[in-house]
Amino acid sequence: MVFAGVEFLFYYLPIVMLVYFISPKKFKNLILFVSGLIFYAWGEPLYVCVLLLSTLIDYFAGIIMDKTDSTAKRRACLIVSVVMNLGLLFVFKYSSFFINTVNSVFGTSIPDPGLPLPIGISFFTFQTMSYTIDRYRNKVEVQRNFINFGAFVTCFPQIVAGPIVKYSDIAKELDSRSVGTSDLSDGISIFMCGLSKKVLLANSIGDVWAQIKACDYSTLPAATAWLGIIAFTFQIYFDFSGYSDMAIGLGRMLGFHFPKNFDYPYLSKSVSEFWRRWHMTLGSWFKDYVYFPLGGSRGTKAQTVRNLLIVWFLTGLWHGASFNFVLWGLWFGVLIVIEHLGFSKILAKLPAAVSWLYTMLAVVLGWVLFETDSLGSAWAYLGAMFGAGGAFADSQFTAWLSECALILAICIFFAFGAGREYLAKLGGSDSKALMVVKPLVTGALLIACTAYIVNGGYNPFLYFNF
Repeated sequence: MVFAGVEFLFYYLPIVMLVYFISPKKFKNLILFVSGLIFYAWGEPLYVCVLLLSTLIDYFAGIIMDKTDSTAKRRACLIVSVVMNLGLLFVFKYSSFFINTVNSVFGTSIPDPGLPLPIGISFFTFQTMSYTIDRYRNKVEVQRNFINFGAFVTCFPQIVAGPIVKYSDIAKELDSRSVGTSDLSDGISIFMCGLSKKVLLANSIGDVWAQIKACDYSTLPAATAWLGIIAFTFQIYFDFSGYSDMAIGLGRMLGFHFPKNFDYPYLSKSVSEFWRRWHMTLGSWFKDYVYFPLGGSRGTKAQTVRNLLIVWFLTGLWHGASFNFVLWGLWFGVLIVIEHLGFSKILAKLPAAVSWLYTMLAVVLGWVLFETDSLGSAWAYLGAMFGAGGAFADSQFTAWLSECALILAICIFFAFGAGREYLAKLGGSDSKALMVVKPLVTGALLIACTAYIVNGGYNPFLYFNF
């Protein structure tokens, strides 16, 4: 089940919200827990067991930690939690990649189990581990109520594609929260902004990328190659930030305040700044649970470089089990290291437009690694971008550019912050006039999105693959 689908919008969500709001306070977390399991089981009935296993492991790890003062026993609980969760990730997400790599390098014939990837496993394992790690550090109180902990893990707004909500982010709201009319109104508006990003912008600009991606890269004109990857640059932003907005909006309707996940990343003037604005909750997770424990930037320059490269290697690997993702992570890791070693000071002195162009070029080139199917495809596409395909442009490029010119202009308008004030106002309720306009705009967006969804069918999010 996806947010941008008829089943969710007109069946699942209204029923869950109705039951949630008419139920007594003491049953609300139970409703969240059960509805989250139903939401997950809709597409992954068998893998609900994996989700529940991760939930049980971390719940009992927290309970045992609370009942002992022994540092050794608490550490053992933490190790079990981390090893089991990372073990689940390895078995389902990385085992095929590992086996195929070993077979290729050593000429062995280890059978590949070919296990399907449980939706959202990279997200919910990181979320549950945040609880046990912070519990070990005594940064959060133990959650004794299994239903409450289950509601945290299976909360349907963010279970399959984030934001990555750490237990500490919503610990108090799990035990006590309320939903006022402003929360409900703002939540609906934020949700509709996200749905519109996904359905009206990401899907539309993504159609152009899908056509160009299917071309023969050896003869692809440079202008067409650039148009394609720029289209994907906007597609992935509106797709992923749209999902995050929808999750945040749904959370607000349920009384939760999930952390922000995007802050206009394409306005960044350095790669480091880009990653402070893009998928912010993933960056926060790696900073708190990997980078700082490794020593952060407190040691020598060599140690800091090592720590940064480890984090970015893991960031790439988190996104997917392929050499493309590993190199994509290391690409950004190397650039951030260079900036950390002094290039950031040079960027700060350059004209803002130059720093921005450098950042966007780095990001766009990175998306080629991220989106292509293999290193060979990535290399071929990069070659096409820089003229290896022969011609600079052809009639097909002109046709595609004409086809997407309007949607491209709209994407630029919103992605680069020109619509920031409008979106901020739509997500708030500061004036009486806005209170009248907001429902009208929200209703119009719902009608437009529904028409697109009904006509277009299934609308999966790109980050469902992770």
